Amino acid sequence: MNYETQLVGDSMVVIEEDEARRRRKRLLLIGGGVAVLLVAAAAWISMRGDTGAAPAAPAAQVPVVTVIRPGQSVVARTVTATGSLAARIDMPVGVVGEGGMVTRVLVQPGDWVRAGQPLAIIERSVQVEQVRSLAGQVDVARADAKLAQAQLDRAKALVGRGFISAADIDQRTATRDAAAARVSVAAAQLAEQRARTGRLDIRAPASGLVLTRAVEPGQIVQAGSAVLFRLAKDGEMELQAQVAEGDLATLRPGNSAMVTPIGHSDQFAGRIWQVSPVIDPQTRQGIARIAVAYNPAIRPGGFAAATITSGSGSAPLLPESAVQSDAKGSYVYVVNAKNQVERRAVTVGQVSDAGVAVTSGIDGAESIVTSAGAFLAPGQKVKPELLKTR
Repeated sequence: MNYETQLVGDSMVVIEEDEARRRRKRLLLIGGGVAVLLVAAAAWISMRGDTGAAPAAPAAQVPVVTVIRPGQSVVARTVTATGSLAARIDMPVGVVGEGGMVTRVLVQPGDWVRAGQPLAIIERSVQVEQVRSLAGQVDVARADAKLAQAQLDRAKALVGRGFISAADIDQRTATRDAAAARVSVAAAQLAEQRARTGRLDIRAPASGLVLTRAVEPGQIVQAGSAVLFRLAKDGEMELQAQVAEGDLATLRPGNSAMVTPIGHSDQFAGRIWQVSPVIDPQTRQGIARIAVAYNPAIRPGGFAAATITSGSGSAPLLPESAVQSDAKGSYVYVVNAKNQVERRAVTVGQVSDAGVAVTSGIDGAESIVTSAGAFLAPGQKVKPELLKTR
C-alpha cells in the first residue's frame, strides 16, 4: 500500500508539472500575439492619421522661389531681318561708242574712281586720222570764208564809184554767208568726230568704287557688248532685308538699324531709305532697303542680319531666366494669391542686355518666378520672396 501510494503520488506530481508548463507556454503565445496586434494597430493609426482632414505637407517641403513684379518699362520696338548686301546704286559700265580693241585697262576691282575717269582705253588710230582730216577741212572753209569777206568788202568800196552794181553786192554777200556756213558745218563735223573718238574710252559715269572688271587688253568690244565694269556710286552699300508682312507695316524710311555681316562680330549703323511698296505673294515678305556707309566688311553679294528700331513703347521687362519655352511656345510662371504656380503663355519682343520685353500675356503687376522655373509644375505650392532691386 505504501509503495502504490507513493507511486501514484509521484505520477500526480509529474502530471501537474507538465500541465503547468503547457499553461505557461499558452500564455506566452497569447501575450506575443496581442503585442503584435497592438504594434500593427498603432502603425495603422499613425499612417491613417485624422480621417477628417487632408494631410498637410511639412513646411520644409514647400520650395522658396524668387519673384519679381516688373511693371512697365520703356523699350524700343525692334524688327529683326536678314538679307543680301548690295551696292545702293549699282552702275553697270559698258561700251558707249563704236568699240574696237582694248589696249589698256587702268583700274582693278576695289579701286576708287572719280566721275569721267578713264577705266579702259580702246585703239583709235583710224579715228585720229579722221579728226586730222576734218580739222583740215575746217581750215579750208575758214580760208574760203575769209576770201569771200574780203571780196565783199572791196565790192562795197566800188559801189559808190559805179563800178559794182547792187546785184553784184548781193551775190558777194551770199557767197560770204555760204562760206561762213561751210565753216560751221566743218567745225561741227570735227567736233562730232572728236566726240566719237573720246567715246572710245570706257569712263566712269560717276565717282565710286569699282566692284567688278570683265575686260582685258586685246579684247574686242563693241556697242551692245556685255557689262565691262560695275561701280558702286560713291561707295554706298545697302542691305536688302527680307521683312515679314506684319513687321514691314511698322517700318518707315529713316528708321535706324544695326547691320551685322555674316562672319563678322562688328555691327554697322544704317538707316532705312526705302520700304518696298509690294509684298511677295509667295513668301509674304517685302524688302526694307537699309543704306550703310562703305566698309571693307560690307561686301556686295554677302549675307547679313539687321536689327531695325521701329519705335518705342511700354512693356514688362523680365530677366532671361524668367522666360521658358517649349513646343507650345514661350511662357512664364506666375505665383497667384494662393501661392500656387500658374503657367502663363507670353509673346516675347526685343531681347537686350536689359532683359526680355514681353509684348503680351502679362501686364507687369503679376509675381513672376525669376528662376528655377524648370523645376516647378503648375498648381505647385511655393513660398514667394520678392526680388530686391536697387
